[in-house]
Amino acid sequence: MTDLTVDTQGGTREGSGGLAFLLVVMRTILKSLWSAIKGINDPQTKKTEMFWDMVSNDFDNQARAEENRGEQTHLKTVKNTKKYLKVSDNVLDYGCATGTVALEIVNNVKEVHGIDISSKMIEAANKKAAEHNTGKLDFVQTTIFDDRLKRESFDVILAFNILHFSEDTEKVMQRIHELLKPGGLFFSATPCLGENKSCLSVLLSLVTKTGIIPPMRFYKISELKDSVSRRNFQIVETECLVPNPTEYYIVARKM
Repeated sequence: MTDLTVDTQGGTREGSGGLAFLLVVMRTILKSLWSAIKGINDPQTKKTEMFWDMVSNDFDNQARAEENRGEQTHLKTVKNTKKYLKVSDNVLDYGCATGTVALEIVNNVKEVHGIDISSKMIEAANKKAAEHNTGKLDFVQTTIFDDRLKRESFDVILAFNILHFSEDTEKVMQRIHELLKPGGLFFSATPCLGENKSCLSVLLSLVTKTGIIPPMRFYKISELKDSVSRRNFQIVETECLVPNPTEYYIVARKM
């Protein structure tokens, strides 16, 4: 298994369940406001880590609830992804959160390595991994720019509900391309809140400007597809998982 220790320099995270995240945000704005006030002079990376640590329990509970009731966005994401996976695949789950997706695909692949900026998310994921006891899972608090992640070492990279939180999406996509083996597959599911204006998107736009939650990018679908394809990826499949707010699924192959 990949041997990684904690490295929290640079980057941001998001995990499975974009709609779950939005619900969590609505429940935690007051708590987040107090945290933002306390950490007003902290660097952005530290504030981002603090935010995700703080909402980890709510996030995990929401993800479990959606999984238990068969929430369609989650089911579609996992089903669409599984059809491409092979038992020989070495998978990186970037922004793994509490490990929900990693646990669902682990029996379809060789290994899954989850990374996340939040120590609390990773703590929850490792508890689940211990209960699962497959020996094919590991979760580490770090970012995608950790030097111990080696070039062309992964067959598959998952980035579910995280690209809109990337401070520099171009840099992230370049790093993903670097980490994938030739012909490797990249999977993403990303809220495209710039596609349709709604009360929710307006509220989130205002909240992000205050620093209460990590900075977000309000993608349009065309912008998201362009960010992927211009980094030497060939788009293999796309699907609009949810129309409003739009959540867009992409499968792309490294060229």
